[in-house]
Amino acid sequence: MFKGNFGDIIRQAQQMGETLKSKQDEMAKRHFEVSVGGGMVKMTFNGKGQALSITIDPEIVDPGDITTLHDLVLSAVNEGIKQSQQAMQEEMSRLAGGLKIPGLTA
Repeated sequence: MFKGNFGDIIRQAQQMGETLKSKQDEMAKRHFEVSVGGGMVKMTFNGKGQALSITIDPEIVDPGDITTLHDLVLSAVNEGIKQSQQAMQEEMSRLAGGLKIPGLTA
């Protein structure tokens, strides 16, 4: 049947929740820098996948070829989101100790 103290299980779950919140806060403070187009577009993201800054080399700004600029910015955004999501998944996987917990691990 059931072994162990239910109170201990509740305390462990609360500790896990506190640890998870702490890790999420820590990840939100991390920064991920991405660069595309040979450094022509650079962006910085936080661990939540939010864009914090963008730098565009003036040489890439060609009014006759705005499509290239659009493509580079989109590429940088997508790469930044991807990197921040991967880092969060890795941290949550470590926190879960390899357990497959829906919403925490892939």
